[in-house]
Amino acid sequence: MQHKPQYYYSQSAVIPYFRKNGRPVVMLISTRKKQKWTLPKGIIEPGHSPAGSAAKEAFEEAGIRGQIRDQRFDYFEYYKWGGICTVDVFLMEVSEVLDQWPEKDERQRTLVDPCQAPDLIGREAIKPVLEHFCREQDRWSGRPDTARR
Repeated sequence: MQHKPQYYYSQSAVIPYFRKNGRPVVMLISTRKKQKWTLPKGIIEPGHSPAGSAAKEAFEEAGIRGQIRDQRFDYFEYYKWGGICTVDVFLMEVSEVLDQWPEKDERQRTLVDPCQAPDLIGREAIKPVLEHFCREQDRWSGRPDTARR
């Protein structure tokens, strides 16, 4: 297995959430290759903060913008490139859903109830993070509809 530069193993992701029609929802995106549901995630590029990198991935992969909480919500680890990737997960309150974005032709988006998300996600390591969000969803999504299109 080909090893990558060390910084490839430090990644960040967002749980994009907002209220739609008065109820909390989470946006999941499809992976490019296997078309399984996942969260916007990517490598923390040198010179970027984990939260800033997560915001960049959310725009590129999901076509969303919003407010990211600076404090890490949770994390998960998975095996790739011959090593263990550690992914810091941040919460993003979505304020804008774009019709056009860089990876639109490669990915799908879906909106789901926060407590259904763990059952739909393709990567097992992400499930506990989404279960954590489900348990605390009222804490994060107690405001009126937040996303605009």
